[in-house]
Amino acid sequence: MAKVLRLHGVRDLRLHDEPLPAPGPGDLLVRVTAVGLCGSDLHWLSQAGIGSERLRRPLVLGHEFAGVIDSGDRHSRRGQRVAVDPSIPCGACELCRAGHPNLCTALRFAGQGTEDGALREYLAWPSRCLYPIPDSLSDADGAMLEPLGVAIHAVDLGHLQAGMTVAVLGCGPVGLLVLQLARAMGAARLIATDTWPHRLEAARLLAAEAFQADGGREAGEIAAATGGRGVDVAFETAGENEAVEVAVASLRPGGCLVLVGIPADDRTAFSASVARRKGLTIKLSRRMKHTYPRAIHLVETGAVDVRSLVTHRFPLTRFDQAFDVACRREGLKVIVEP
Repeated sequence: MAKVLRLHGVRDLRLHDEPLPAPGPGDLLVRVTAVGLCGSDLHWLSQAGIGSERLRRPLVLGHEFAGVIDSGDRHSRRGQRVAVDPSIPCGACELCRAGHPNLCTALRFAGQGTEDGALREYLAWPSRCLYPIPDSLSDADGAMLEPLGVAIHAVDLGHLQAGMTVAVLGCGPVGLLVLQLARAMGAARLIATDTWPHRLEAARLLAAEAFQADGGREAGEIAAATGGRGVDVAFETAGENEAVEVAVASLRPGGCLVLVGIPADDRTAFSASVARRKGLTIKLSRRMKHTYPRAIHLVETGAVDVRSLVTHRFPLTRFDQAFDVACRREGLKVIVEP
């Protein structure tokens, strides 16, 4: 038997003892070692759903995770430490064949819909989604490769170039990782906003000019800081329409806005006239694609620091405290260690 944490309804998490999962064809048994709590997990906790998706049965949350392969004694990969891609695309549809597995309409995703996630001691997962991690990466580092992959995909969509001015609106873990990537790619100037002082301080440590989010008034501060020119690319990573409006107001004519955050009410709104007159390009980022090898390389070489973003760790038995800390937005990233 193994411990499994299931969401039964709004703020109703219960720890169960369940049989070990039986791996199907192409699957391997994984002993879960680290799971990051994401903002989307908090949506599920507070609303028993996210976007148009609703809770249909008790669900295991968790899609940022790492583990150790624990399949049969003679399996060639037994004992291998791995980061786990939570997405399982079909691999056969037109979108998959075109290189866009993140848009697969038959995609299964850990902790979403009917696909149980990682907040448990063991799970069975496709071998093709298990990426070996070097000894220099900790288990928590391995879990952080998922949010890093989201940040990499968002930056890919933004087509950053050296010398650009880049704004990140929302300095949670994904936003802070976007700042690191933008800096590594040669951004001349980084601008960041958030409502939480400790997140703004984290952005400042990454050499960003940080502005307190304050009802949209920060748009004027960004305009003044850029001499009225505006920013070249803006990443909205807060999931708040106020941040979207600030991004639209802060972008230069011809600039690009990448929407990464997930709004609580499943609606995104902005001043159409401002966006239209500026001729902005607006892109919506859907998870990630083909990012795990790149993410592992970036962390292994020290080009990106994920370790400093992990501020809290809890065993699975203290799940209530872990989620309380995450819901209060204390620290940056909460890791659960089954």
